[in-house]
Amino acid sequence: MLTLRNISKTFNPGTVNEKKALSDVSLHLDKGDFLTILGSNGAGKSTLFGAIAGSFVPDKGSVHLDGANITNLPDYKRSKYIGRLFQDPLKGTAPNMTIEENLALAYMRASETHSPFSRVNAADRREFREKLAMLELGLEDRMDHPVGLLSGGQRQALTLLMATLVTPKLLLLDEHTAALDPATAEKVLNLTKRIVSENHITCLMITHSIPSALQLGNRTIMMKDGTILVELAGEERANMTTEGLLRLFHQQGLDNDRILFSAE
Repeated sequence: MLTLRNISKTFNPGTVNEKKALSDVSLHLDKGDFLTILGSNGAGKSTLFGAIAGSFVPDKGSVHLDGANITNLPDYKRSKYIGRLFQDPLKGTAPNMTIEENLALAYMRASETHSPFSRVNAADRREFREKLAMLELGLEDRMDHPVGLLSGGQRQALTLLMATLVTPKLLLLDEHTAALDPATAEKVLNLTKRIVSENHITCLMITHSIPSALQLGNRTIMMKDGTILVELAGEERANMTTEGLLRLFHQQGLDNDRILFSAE
């Protein structure tokens, strides 16, 4: 479904700021896989997402989605098939536009049957309302409210809905709950798990929480210095504990940064 072959990327080559962000990274996900990604700051996690989403063209290697080589496909064309959430709840929505207008933009961008210049109809609005009601945040009664008035958790839940309103081939979650308070983060994680499961979406999620990395999805990888050090799947992952993964993390020489070892 998703195949990365020997992806390498160096930023600012030949300068004092040269940074080798990815080094011969290869990875394959089957349809429906949910991969969680751990690693210290600077490990290459977000750069990996950038390579998949088309934020840049890799120096070497290729990206294949559903059998098609998309290595040189611009990000705005990939966005039709790839949903992405960022750590910052302010990203991914237009704050001065209403909830309905934001949903309409996401729908038109990803829909195969609508052009970007189409108008939403009554049936579309009913669907938006039904989808919003599933979030259980009362947003279905605030469709004419500007998104900028929502809380961080509400905006992130809305962004998640926008990214999956038309089921994407791939969903990238870049620490999408890290900026939220624990209770809101848990709610958004539960929403994520439900939406991904119900729609059988292939998903990659960067996290700094070892418990979340083990509880969500069916595969886990650890990254360091732009490479994949460890991959856990199947029985090995099912039997792995937070303490065991923490020991493995230390054995690989990874740093204790941020909330990586939090049990929350």
